[in-house]
Amino acid sequence: MKKNRSFLLRLGTLKTAFKVALTITFAAAMSVLPAWADAVLRPEIRAALPEATLMGSARLTFWGLEVYQAHLWTAPGLRAQDYAQHAFALELEYLRDLSGKAIAKRSIQEMRRVGKFSDEQAERWLNRLQTLIPNVKKGDRIVGLNRPGVGAVFFVNGQASGEEKDVEFARLFFGIWLSAQTSEPQMRQALLNQGAP
Repeated sequence: MKKNRSFLLRLGTLKTAFKVALTITFAAAMSVLPAWADAVLRPEIRAALPEATLMGSARLTFWGLEVYQAHLWTAPGLRAQDYAQHAFALELEYLRDLSGKAIAKRSIQEMRRVGKFSDEQAERWLNRLQTLIPNVKKGDRIVGLNRPGVGAVFFVNGQASGEEKDVEFARLFFGIWLSAQTSEPQMRQALLNQGAP
C-alpha cells in the first residue's frame, strides 16, 4: 500500500513537472508576441512620413529571450505584396544588448532568404550595415526608412546614422520582416496587421 501511494505521489510530481516543462517550451517556441501598447510615433518618423500610422507591431523572442520590439509605421495604401514600392518606417527597440557586427551578419543571412545576390554585394552590404548599425544596448532604437526608388535611411536613437542608396538592398533588407520569404512569418503577419499571430 505504501509503495503504491509513493509511486502515485512520484507519478503526480512527474506529471506536474511535465506540464510545467511543456508550458515553458511552448512559450519559448512562440517567436512573436503582440506589442501595440508601447508604440510612439517618433519625431524622425513623423518628419519623413507626416501621415504615418501604426500598421502593426510585434515582439521577437528567441527561446524565451526577448530580442526586440518592432513597429511598422506606414502612409496609407501599403500593400504587402509590393512593400518595397511604398514609403514606411520599421522601428526596432532592442530589449537586450547586441553587437552591431552580429546584427549586420544576421541581416545578410536573412536577406539571402528573401532573394539572391552576389558575394560581392554581400560583402559591400555587410560593411555598410556595420557602419549604419552600432552596438546596441537594451532600450536603444533603430529606425529604417524605406525610400521607394532610392534606398534606405537609418536612425539610431533619433539621430541619423546614414543611408544606403541601393533599391535592391532596401528591398531585401526590409524583406527580412515584410517579404513572404521571411524566417518569421508570424512577425510579418503581425506587422502587416493581417490578424493575430
